Amino acid sequence: MPDHLIGLLLGAEEDWPQAFEAILGRVGDIKLSDGSTHTFRSERLTIEPFDLMDPVRTELVIDRLAYWYYHPREWLKKAAMVNGTYLLNSPFTFQSMEKHSAYCAMLRLGLKVPKTILVPYKNPVDNVRWAYTSKKYNKAFDLDKIAEELGYPMYMKPFDGGGWRGVSRINNREELHKAYDESGEMLMHLQATVDYEHFARALSIGAETMVMKFRPDEPMHNRYAVSHGFLSEKAGSEAMAISRIVNAFFAWEFNSCEMLVAGDDVYPIDYANACPDVAVTSLHYYFPWAISALVRWSVFTLATGRKSRVDLHTRKYFDIADDESMSYDAKLTAYLALADEHFDSASYWQWCAENLPHLDEQVHDWVTSPDFERLLRETVAATYPVHEQDQFMAHFKGFTDLWAADNKPVAG
Repeated sequence: MPDHLIGLLLGAEEDWPQAFEAILGRVGDIKLSDGSTHTFRSERLTIEPFDLMDPVRTELVIDRLAYWYYHPREWLKKAAMVNGTYLLNSPFTFQSMEKHSAYCAMLRLGLKVPKTILVPYKNPVDNVRWAYTSKKYNKAFDLDKIAEELGYPMYMKPFDGGGWRGVSRINNREELHKAYDESGEMLMHLQATVDYEHFARALSIGAETMVMKFRPDEPMHNRYAVSHGFLSEKAGSEAMAISRIVNAFFAWEFNSCEMLVAGDDVYPIDYANACPDVAVTSLHYYFPWAISALVRWSVFTLATGRKSRVDLHTRKYFDIADDESMSYDAKLTAYLALADEHFDSASYWQWCAENLPHLDEQVHDWVTSPDFERLLRETVAATYPVHEQDQFMAHFKGFTDLWAADNKPVAG
């Protein structure tokens, strides 16, 4: 009887790992048509010295740490290459999660990425060769001329991004120079914006995607709005497709994508996130779906023996991009077909229907249980000052209660 172990490589998070552990514990034994029975459990991984030929007990690792820390990153690479460990996400494409590579790739595919310009560092980086190289080879440029080309308002953001670090909305010349002066040793993009009606954030986990209305100017607890029909059918389908295409292109399986939407037009502006937000204090209503999808994808991957894929096969996408006979919509459809092939989407949904029909009811039972309320209360207590805890407990409990009402299992 295969006993599958999932490793959680974590930072400071406590809410979603507890939720993942609780829901995984409700999966139970999975008996497949070939007669095999599969069980699933998880453990939180520790960081310690490792021999490059050490065995790895965990067949699959959900990574939330290696993007920022080299030691666990190198362990993930070793686990993937030496031991065949399945990784969410692949450390071999972390360089592409520096937003610049992702912009370049999606522009190459013809997606509607707003005009983006990379400008040199404002201040010298910590490198002994910098002063000489800069003096001899850095070409003088006119920041104001670039701004005229992009038009106001625009955005300045680091090429590598992460947690909205260093992102500024630039409305005029004064703000432009102030933001650039303060960028210091960060390498920055300047990106045009578009007149948009909606800001959408799509969270993709394996073959599943949830497109959510996002309000970046609100506090974190209020950024995700519960609005099921905020996009047109065409724009909603395109937003979903773009998020999944990005992931398949780079072999990512746990990532979020941000888009500006005007009518039926979708403009991707940020779509590389090594640690997408899955906190209950921000996702609230969408939290049960996110954790359920993460459990479903992990269980499906292990039970079916899905293998990780290091080769990106970008030529398949570029051949479509270079076909001048195809319209934008036709190319997007063709890209999505490649993405669905990559994620085995049809097989995934059929497998879940056959082997996890009980999971939705189990998730609903847990979200309405005292254990979930305990988790929520502990998370609120760890996040907010005492005088605000009752307010935020009611806020998040209200959203998760709404989810439970909207997703009540049908009897019978």
